[in-house]
Amino acid sequence: MENYFGRMLTASEIESDVHYELQDGMREEGNFIICNRCESKHLKEEVALPIGAFYCPSCIELGRIRSDESLYYLPQKLFEPKKACVWQGRLTAYQAEISVRLVTAAKEKDHLLVHAVTGAGKTEMMYAAVDEVIKQGGAVAIASPRIDVVKELEGRLRRDFSCPIACLYGGSESYKRSPLVIATTHQLLRFREAFDLVIVDEVDAFPYVDNPMLYQAVRGAQKKEAAVVYLTATSTKALEREVSAKRLAKVSLARRFHGNPLVVPQFRWQSQFDASLCTQRKSGYPLLIFAPEIERGEALAECLSKTYPEEKIGFVSAQTADRLDIVEDFRTQSISILVTTTILERGVTFPKVDVFVNEAGHPNYTRSALIQIAGRAGRSPERPTGLVTFFHTGKTGAMVDAVREINNMNQKGGF
Repeated sequence: MENYFGRMLTASEIESDVHYELQDGMREEGNFIICNRCESKHLKEEVALPIGAFYCPSCIELGRIRSDESLYYLPQKLFEPKKACVWQGRLTAYQAEISVRLVTAAKEKDHLLVHAVTGAGKTEMMYAAVDEVIKQGGAVAIASPRIDVVKELEGRLRRDFSCPIACLYGGSESYKRSPLVIATTHQLLRFREAFDLVIVDEVDAFPYVDNPMLYQAVRGAQKKEAAVVYLTATSTKALEREVSAKRLAKVSLARRFHGNPLVVPQFRWQSQFDASLCTQRKSGYPLLIFAPEIERGEALAECLSKTYPEEKIGFVSAQTADRLDIVEDFRTQSISILVTTTILERGVTFPKVDVFVNEAGHPNYTRSALIQIAGRAGRSPERPTGLVTFFHTGKTGAMVDAVREINNMNQKGGF
């Protein structure tokens, strides 16, 4: 029963001897049926079951919702108040100012957008706010659209916080009630009015951006009075409209934690890729190569393995079963060249890395994606510079806009 507080449960997940609050699984609206967990709307004829009921296909991976069944809910309870943060690091003056603003937001139940460049140290800046809520007996959710980001956050937060932590994503262990939850945004659909502070990292990333179901996941997981913080290095038009309408406060940080500027990408013709690769390998620095599609990435990795037999070369995409292991091998430099799709455009840090973007003019590379990709270089104080190269057969608007925004952020220098 302890693990059910603040959760939204289906009939197959409950214990029969517990008194739950009930809600219909779905509601009708004319020719449509609406899921009361994810708020997705479907034509009745498209989701009808032979028994005369309806189901929701949108969130079925979390357990099927049917119109003739109820959803079960136990109101969230307070946790034992305790100090949880054991991090001994220090924030820069810029980071400290953002941290104070986040603590204020947590206390005053504000909604806040933090627009900070890649490598600014967003994770450490949110520690004080997270600790403040846990010290009051509250609950915190840190969510991201990407499993890789969730796993990276889990490692750092388990190191820096002493409280129980639940980490939830497709295929993870079952939930055990914890004051601090790290989860994919999809997993927030399993909660109802559970969290005093919800932090959404990489708020501009697929599949969260422009996804009404995941917006509902974040709304539904908040308590009626809750603080909500959105973290991003590449803000969206929708978020900026919320800021302009004063429904969302905004703070910005245009400097990395080590004080160095963002690495500005260089443009090179695609025909120069081989020669540039040969030159880069002489440096000995690890190389992260982005490919626009899975098939092209696989072919590139295979070609490089033949051309550079002395190198340890890996490839990862969203379909790679042992992706996390391969990424860790690259981080520890057991792999020297890693070819990847945009699955690694954000949320991961590799010391001393250089970055090549193959076929940078491909439509899969948006302005936001290219900024995030460029942000993989220069993140570590061990090598705060680095090399980022966009290889192309003709510059695109996304490429030009990405470099322009990176230069603009470098010129701002701080807030």
